[in-house]
Amino acid sequence: MITHPEKVLFPDAGITKGELAAYYETVAPIMVPHIRRRPVTMERYPAGIGGPGFFHKDVSKGFPDWLERVEVPKKGGIVHHPIVSNTRSLLWLANQNCITPHVWTSRSPHLYQPDICVFDLDPAEEAPDILRAAALGLRDLLNELSLTSWVKTSGSKGFHIVVPLDAKAGFDEVAAFAHTVGSALVKRDPAHLTQEFSKADRGGRILVDTGRNGYSATFAAAYAVRARPGAPVSAPCRWDEVERGDVGPRSFTLRTMAGRMAEVGDLWEEMGKHGQSLQRAMDRVRRI
Repeated sequence: MITHPEKVLFPDAGITKGELAAYYETVAPIMVPHIRRRPVTMERYPAGIGGPGFFHKDVSKGFPDWLERVEVPKKGGIVHHPIVSNTRSLLWLANQNCITPHVWTSRSPHLYQPDICVFDLDPAEEAPDILRAAALGLRDLLNELSLTSWVKTSGSKGFHIVVPLDAKAGFDEVAAFAHTVGSALVKRDPAHLTQEFSKADRGGRILVDTGRNGYSATFAAAYAVRARPGAPVSAPCRWDEVERGDVGPRSFTLRTMAGRMAEVGDLWEEMGKHGQSLQRAMDRVRRI
């Protein structure tokens, strides 16, 4: 049961907590397989996106008996992350005013073996053509390494490019690989791309953020709503849509996703069947 479904979470569009929950209930059959057994960090907005929000990792009290959790070691203690395993648990997150579930790149019980590698292209300013070129450039670079990649809108300013892995490498190896690929990409277009995390040092360039690949790091889940005006969704898309410029970072919203799903289904449905090894790719990228 969703409490206070009438609460407005997105004032600009009049989107309520009940509407957010209804979206997650609708999308659950295709969303849950992508986040199942991944530790979740909730991005919560108790008063809606017009008020303060916060990230909530540890669920140690005030949770139902049926909610799955995973104990994750941290310095000086343990974090009890919630786990989404079905529609019911996804709706529990929504009832906590969790607009965006952020998830790990690994799954329980194999928490130290990521099964995806994530690249986050984060523009400092709106530049659709440059962003599109960067996304396609990264796809092509990964192709040179014999790695197939999938793409989704971030629902914010950029794109997330994801490489499915065979889960044999650890966090350190995957993070090192991602950083090396990011460096190689920046070298190909240093006028538009950077790995400088500080906005002051970016000079208006797109950040090639590979920091989502370390232990306990998270990224916005596929099909997650983002806490932005209009309730944009981080939605899987096709590379040809990116090529044509048909899709941008905020092309899809909570209210348009039903039509999108009816049209294309789950574009990432097959991704989990294509786990790839980084062994040869790491050797190759060092020679680029």
